[in-house]
Amino acid sequence: MNNLHLKIITPKRIVLEKDIVSITVPSSEGDVTVLPRHTHLFTLLHEGIVTYKTEKDEEALAIGGGYLETDGKLVQLLVTRAYGQDEIDHAATMKAIEDAKSDMKQVKDKKQLQDISTLLRRSLVDLKLLKRKAPKSFHSA
Repeated sequence: MNNLHLKIITPKRIVLEKDIVSITVPSSEGDVTVLPRHTHLFTLLHEGIVTYKTEKDEEALAIGGGYLETDGKLVQLLVTRAYGQDEIDHAATMKAIEDAKSDMKQVKDKKQLQDISTLLRRSLVDLKLLKRKAPKSFHSA
């Protein structure tokens, strides 16, 4: 079977390196799926959920913004952050969302608004990942 070699890199570490059969990423142009022998591509990524399939299962990660580059054999994601569901604390994520919503009401300047908006956006992406594979009790919260 044809495979792609996936490498996800953040400024702090190589998060993941494995062979996969496909990957779907949140690009600036919408979701993009890369399959083996994909044409050369270099694209801007937005914060969101990355899903990749191996021959046995499907996995997902929450990522920050960055870039994807592929030649149809190797797929490299250079992103600001990348976390699996097991690395995200549900209670801390919910608290961050509530704090950001509360802080938005007391914004004093544009820089503060950008910082709060970034925190809120990241927390919502993390929550989306938690809900994706979480027990049904999270879906009703």
